[in-house]
Amino acid sequence: RLSTQDFEVIKTEGSTRTATVLMLDQSLSMFMGGYFQAAKQVAMAMDSLIKTRYPKDILHVVVFSRRAREIKGKDLIYMSSSQREQGTNYQDALRMARKLLANQNCNNKEIILVSDGEPTAHCEGQGVYFQYPSSLRTLQMTMREVRACTSQGIIINTFMFDDSPFFTSFVTQMTRLNKGRVFFSDPDSLGEYLLMDYMTKKHKRIG
Repeated sequence: RLSTQDFEVIKTEGSTRTATVLMLDQSLSMFMGGYFQAAKQVAMAMDSLIKTRYPKDILHVVVFSRRAREIKGKDLIYMSSSQREQGTNYQDALRMARKLLANQNCNNKEIILVSDGEPTAHCEGQGVYFQYPSSLRTLQMTMREVRACTSQGIIINTFMFDDSPFFTSFVTQMTRLNKGRVFFSDPDSLGEYLLMDYMTKKHKRIG
């Protein structure tokens, strides 16, 4: 016969592996509004959080303006306003994020987008087309990438610094298509929203 003394309880903290691409808008307006500094600090904090608390998770950081590029978390501290330029190329950034996540063998894949405005640039051949206000072609090319991400099971969650009608309309359409979520934030609360949301989702997946 078995009694309670015959059992040993071992407490473990489960974890579901997650692959995330943090997409940071690096366009001119982000620097002029003081938003990029806040976004950069949150990116460094998130990089540290994942490495220390969720080491099985994967985090890629992609910055974008006219073109997108991946940057290592440790190099974020060296980014300055001298690197700013006009243009917000969501299409190129989403395409890069999608390719990075395609290489990850896990079920939970997400893009976290931090921006203050709608897309104003897209890639055409070897060049980049820029127009402000946004051209119909730029919006179409951007939504094509949103659909590609959606078809691959990648959720896009957006943290927006501006609630202008056109930007809000664009994000609403993108969210309706992708089924992601939207958060309106300011520089002071971005870190709290983003990091808490990440940890909350981790606990929900565990449960």
